[in-house]
Parts: sequence; C-alpha cells; structure tokens
Amino acid sequence: MRPPQTLNGLRCMSARVGRNILLVQGAGGNSSMKDGDVLWVKASGTWLADAEDKEIFVPVALSAARAALTQGDERVPLAPNAGTTLRASIETSLHALMPHRIVLHVHSVNTIAWAVRTDARDEFARRLDGMAWRYLDYHHPGLPLARAVSQAIAEDAVDVLILGNHGLVVGAATCDAAEALVADVEQRLTLEQRHAPAADRDALRTISVGTTYRLPRDPRSHDIATDRYSRAVATSGSLYPDHVVFLGPGLPVLERHESLSVMTAQIIANGLPPPVALLIPDVGSLIREDASDGAEAMLSCLALVTCRLPLTAQVNYLTAENEHALLNWDAERYRRQLTADR
Repeated sequence: MRPPQTLNGLRCMSARVGRNILLVQGAGGNSSMKDGDVLWVKASGTWLADAEDKEIFVPVALSAARAALTQGDERVPLAPNAGTTLRASIETSLHALMPHRIVLHVHSVNTIAWAVRTDARDEFARRLDGMAWRYLDYHHPGLPLARAVSQAIAEDAVDVLILGNHGLVVGAATCDAAEALVADVEQRLTLEQRHAPAADRDALRTISVGTTYRLPRDPRSHDIATDRYSRAVATSGSLYPDHVVFLGPGLPVLERHESLSVMTAQIIANGLPPPVALLIPDVGSLIREDASDGAEAMLSCLALVTCRLPLTAQVNYLTAENEHALLNWDAERYRRQLTADR
C-alpha cells in the first residue's frame, strides 16, 4: 500500500520530536495519523527519529482494529496489501481508540517525573487547568491500557492523557497542533533539575578493566550514581515500562571495594544475565559492552527523570507483577530485538 502524501507531515513532526531526548528516548514513543479507514502508526521497535529516513509507519485497518478491541482482542489487523513485514506499535490500540486525526505519545521526562509520584494529583490539576485532560493510573501497555483509555474518552472529550508511570498522549487535528500541545504540557510540567557531582572517569576505567563493561556514551548517565538521591530512586525499583524492558528491574550497585568481575560471575552463577548497567556510588555508571542504542538511551532517560524528582517526592514504583508482565511479553521481546539490530 502506498502511503498518502499527507503522511509526510507526520514524518517530519515525528522525526523532530524523536530527536528531542527530553520527549523520546530510543524506540520509545509513537505517533499516528488516520486517513479514512486506515491508521498509519509507527511500527514496533522503530525510532521516531528515523521517520524521515526510513519507512517506520505501517497501515492498520482502523475499523477492524476497533472492532477487535471491543471483543477483547489486541491483535492489530494490517490494512489489505500493507506490503510490510513490520508489526504495528504495541500501543496501536491506544491510537485507534483516540478519535483525533493525529495522536502523539511521548515519554517526556518532565511528565514521567510527575507521573511516577503518588503526590502529584493536585499539581496536575493546577498546572493543566484549562486543558481537556485526564490522568490514568498505570496499566500494562496494550489491551489493559486500551480499556482504560476507552473508558476515559467515553466519559468526556479528552485531548491530553497523563499515563501513570508511563508518559503523555495527546490528540489533535493536525501535526502542528499535536506538537504544540505537547510543548504546552511540557512547559506547564517543567521541573527544576538537580546538578550532580562529576563522575570519576579514571576510576570507572580502572574498575571496568578486564570486564565486559564500559563507560556510557552520554555523560549525563553518570548522574544517577553521583547524585545520592537519584541513586536512591533508581535502585529502589522500576519507574516506567522502558526502564524495565531495556535496563531490567531496578539497577544494581557496586561498592568501590567490590570486584566487578566477581559480582557479575556470582549473578551468572545464579542463572541470571549480567546487568545491563550498574552504579558505583559517588563514582559513576557503567554499561555492558554489548548494550544496544536503546539501552544507552534509557540510561540517559533514567538520569533525566531522577534528577527532576524533588527530595520530598513520594515515588510510586511498578510492582513485581508489573515487571514480570513486561519482561515476559512477546511484543516487548520483539521490540527489544529490533532495537538491538538498529
């Protein structure tokens, strides 16, 4: 199926948003456009930042997708003659249910820093006053989230959805309007960042010698380890789905007197894979040599989120059940594989 000319606007907007790490990290986030009975939506595992250079959108049969959802079936039917082997985004159901022509879902670090808090409801009400918005508690992506969205939009006209422990969704008539709406929410939810002490890069290189670990490419990733509060938040549990999917539940800590080789050997002996990343308190962060670009981006995201959580914040972590559901979900395994192959 040949994409319509009007899809170019979605490509341009998606690439622009996807290049902003404060809004999108790696393969996170997605966008869509409704064209008659076809929903053009980002494919699973692709990057919004690549929207102008690669074919990242797939056509979905919109009426069939909505009918399937009403029957509790989250499988996404592609449009006839779709001509692609890619899968539609794991959150296509959300895009299909929103009535707007353009739907944009981002993992804004400012929104997430509010959406992981149990004490943010009053602030949302104050800061988003005048908008058509709703807050939804955390729901597993896919059908559980789609059901919650369906109920919310059935009760009222909603242009902005704040997803607990997840991110932001906006709907609008045009790409420009959707991008402007995200910018408006961002401005309203902007949080001050804590400045972390600098990493000890020489010490990190010494610690990682002879191991399968290296320094992360983004210097901000060290802030999780060198800022005491960010470190406490990051090691106490999982904050949002991509945190779990790309970095694993929580983040392990290696004390300076411990051996990284011994630590990883013990983890492997217990039948577990070596951690994707780890923190050395007051020194910095390390990431596995084989870590994907997606994992790198998620470590940066975690640093950007935790530095925006004030010391007084009451943090709501994902449960062990939430983590298990994400890690054992076939759709997420597929997305991780595509991200690793980028």
